[in-house]
Amino acid sequence: MAISQSELVLKYFMDRPNQEIKHSTSKKDLEDEFERLTGKRFEDSDRTIRKLCDEGKLIKVKKGVYKYDPNIQPNIQLQDFSPETKREALERDNYKCVICGLGRADGVDLQIDHILPRSKGGDATIGNAQTLCAPHNFSKKNLGQTEHAKKMFLKLRDKTLALMASEERTNLLKFYEDILKVYEKHKIDDHLD
Repeated sequence: MAISQSELVLKYFMDRPNQEIKHSTSKKDLEDEFERLTGKRFEDSDRTIRKLCDEGKLIKVKKGVYKYDPNIQPNIQLQDFSPETKREALERDNYKCVICGLGRADGVDLQIDHILPRSKGGDATIGNAQTLCAPHNFSKKNLGQTEHAKKMFLKLRDKTLALMASEERTNLLKFYEDILKVYEKHKIDDHLD
């Protein structure tokens, strides 16, 4: 049976839907299976996984951890931003992250992010572009803008519960709860709990 490295990797993840799998865990399995099936050595599983991720077939959960979500339809015609669109987004956003306000002057690596992820049909237009610092782009993962914000408020609320004291804590908690109620009222990102 002839199978390509991409086909083998995709099948491996599809056989484990929604499981967050470390590359170090999948690497040995994939190498052994490819050699068993083809008699050849698997050349670069890292590159193959990244390529499938770029195509929207796998989701990068965090550095070195990937998963296959059967509910996300890959966009076969995924596009990256053109150099002109990237320049335009950076200029529009004043060369600063739209979340934290840090920029190149602060020594921060800036990236142009798809507001609606490519894997969810987001296009490579200026209207779907935003400037993010590397940490915020990484934390956004494959989430849409409202999903990312809701997760951020949920984390802030939980940290406030654990760390803050008395009146300041009460005011912050009320603030976070009010924002989360707006999400509920408009039925935005109900899948995030």
